[in-house]
Amino acid sequence: MKKNPSLIGGACIIASVCVGAGMLGLPSAGAGAWTMWSMLAIALTMVVMTISGWMLLEAFKNYDLKVSFDTVTKDLLGDKVNLLNNITVYFVGGILLYAYITSSGLILQDILNIDAKIASILFVLVFSAFVWHSTRAVDRISVILITFMVLSFVFGVSGLAVKVDMSVLFDTISEEVAYAPYAMAMLPVALTSFGYHHSVSSMRAYYGEENKAKQAILGGTVIALALYFLWLFSIFGNLPRTDFGPVIEQGGNVDALLTALGSVIESERVSNAINTFSMAAILSSFIGVGLGVFDFLADFFKFEDSKQGRTKTWLVTFLPPLVLSLLFPFGFVIAIGYAGAAATVWACIIPALLAKKTREAKTGNGGFVAPGGQAMITVVISFGVMTALFHVLSMTGTLPTFVG
Repeated sequence: MKKNPSLIGGACIIASVCVGAGMLGLPSAGAGAWTMWSMLAIALTMVVMTISGWMLLEAFKNYDLKVSFDTVTKDLLGDKVNLLNNITVYFVGGILLYAYITSSGLILQDILNIDAKIASILFVLVFSAFVWHSTRAVDRISVILITFMVLSFVFGVSGLAVKVDMSVLFDTISEEVAYAPYAMAMLPVALTSFGYHHSVSSMRAYYGEENKAKQAILGGTVIALALYFLWLFSIFGNLPRTDFGPVIEQGGNVDALLTALGSVIESERVSNAINTFSMAAILSSFIGVGLGVFDFLADFFKFEDSKQGRTKTWLVTFLPPLVLSLLFPFGFVIAIGYAGAAATVWACIIPALLAKKTREAKTGNGGFVAPGGQAMITVVISFGVMTALFHVLSMTGTLPTFVG
């Protein structure tokens, strides 16, 4: 008798797709909004992103279990919308690779005592080799990295959590009263932290039906939300809001955050655990996103699965973000904000439009329907548009910007 896949397993897959280097950007992005408003912004994002994933499930229900996001979008919304969707998928993947390459170079510069640009080149050459080799190699290294992440997160965060200072956590030590306006600029980074939508079709194929996939998606986003809350609680309870000034000045770069944390953490063991967690998070995200972009571009350019074909795919996947990282090393949070603004297309707007089109077509026998009716479709699209708009306003200096 065939054993049914467990809901815990599926939820963990979704959670691991969400929880990566994105969470390293959350403390700097949320420094203005601080504890309560940051957590509120993340919780709101989690609810909308869970429902938009369910809307994708609804759009997939009349198709074969192996169907892709690309095929359904092309079929229901046409070639032009699908092209826009594909461009944003590539843009988000590329900008995330760029952010990880830049950050890893800065962290390795401190560890290996070499120039950040040389460190970035070495990082790409060594770790993109797993992606070039095979998906199986990525699978193997990912298991090791996730184990490292979990252990270092447990040691690091538990070490921080026991030292939380309530006056720091709730910022009673400063005179600040207006936290809410800063929460708007945080939304694009929060949205990037729940970007699991390319895995929705895999979840549906994994369970063979929509309802179990729906529960796994919810389980995964709840796990991710709990980890983000624990992470922010631990960071914001130890590092005073005013100490985020130098970190934000450097674009929220992870090495700057680690340096700031190092000055308030007395225990070297906790400090090393947080550093290990950060490097493992960046590395596992780099390899995971790299594989996704690699497969996407191999399919897009129709490169064959030979050594020569995979080398061509490697060049178009990793060379552009590496060159951009060397020429224009933007800050980590700034890059992730751009990714979040573009991700609103395929994580909010397209899923809602697909669900709307599916309901209008009234094909099939009813089956799975995402909750909330037409009102929820409007909410999800509005959330996506507003998040992208907040990013533009933040970049142009129209929104309040926290500088520490």
